[in-house]
Amino acid sequence: MVKDIQVLNEKETRGGFGEGILEAGKRNPNVVALTADLLGSMKLQAFIKEFPDRFVQCGIAEANMIGVAAGLTIGGKIPYTTTFANFSTGRVYDQIRQSVAYSGKNVKICASHAGLTLGEDGATHQILEDIGMMKMLPGMTVIVPCDFNQTKAATIALADHEGPAYLRFGRPKWPNFTPENQEFQIGKAQILNEGTDITLFACGHLVWKCVEAGRILEEKGYSVELINIHTIKPLDEEAVIKSITKTGCAVTAEEHNVLGGLGDSIAQVAARHNPIPIEYIGTNDTFGESGKPNELLTKYGLDTPYIVAAAEKAIARKKVKML
Repeated sequence: MVKDIQVLNEKETRGGFGEGILEAGKRNPNVVALTADLLGSMKLQAFIKEFPDRFVQCGIAEANMIGVAAGLTIGGKIPYTTTFANFSTGRVYDQIRQSVAYSGKNVKICASHAGLTLGEDGATHQILEDIGMMKMLPGMTVIVPCDFNQTKAATIALADHEGPAYLRFGRPKWPNFTPENQEFQIGKAQILNEGTDITLFACGHLVWKCVEAGRILEEKGYSVELINIHTIKPLDEEAVIKSITKTGCAVTAEEHNVLGGLGDSIAQVAARHNPIPIEYIGTNDTFGESGKPNELLTKYGLDTPYIVAAAEKAIARKKVKML
């Protein structure tokens, strides 16, 4: 039952990255960290203390950081670039496309402060297009973990993954509910609860919002399947097809524009294999604004009640389709 999913504590997902890169560095001497003047925000202090010779401060020069990282791979290093998600993608997209993706460089692009939950920094920093931008790059792996523990595990796993990757996480303290010291499998969806009436697909911070919504739906008598799509690309199509075949309808939830993100990926799979009613939770072709994280999620329709309403709408559409 979704109600049995328990919060261990509340921690920043970016803190999970900080612990993860430290552990990755201990396991693999080729792991190096680069930042664009944001070592504190990216929680790199422990890594720098442990491995001062494996850290490069690039300053406020993100495009140069990507170029340096691409060059380091030629010598066998595994560079993790770090800055805010907006600067990790929108500001340096050309460099990523040409120097990393096109040439298949083993660069890990690690991006914090993504989405509306960045909060008070406002629309210029709250990038809501990055998942779409990055998943469209050939050969790029895209990972959006849901909590501190999973972000730590994903960061560690990336060191053993060959090829370019984008890791997206956030700024605020958030419910931490997945197992500590878990094994992270890139490209393998995490089934948090099995059900038969509706599938909730989610990534990042909105996985927890779907847990909250799932509890409400269960109280209303619905059987809820909850799947954490932490890897947007490569997508676990087998898990998606199996779930939607069973439930017959779905809701996708992401802290991202509904255009180009997780919802589009799920819809493509459904369209090819089993067209079903799908409702989408995400920002609707808009920029964000300055505000408190949870207040912004509510204003832009990404909060728990909206997920519940979307699920009930999808279920109603399924019933009409069955008539």
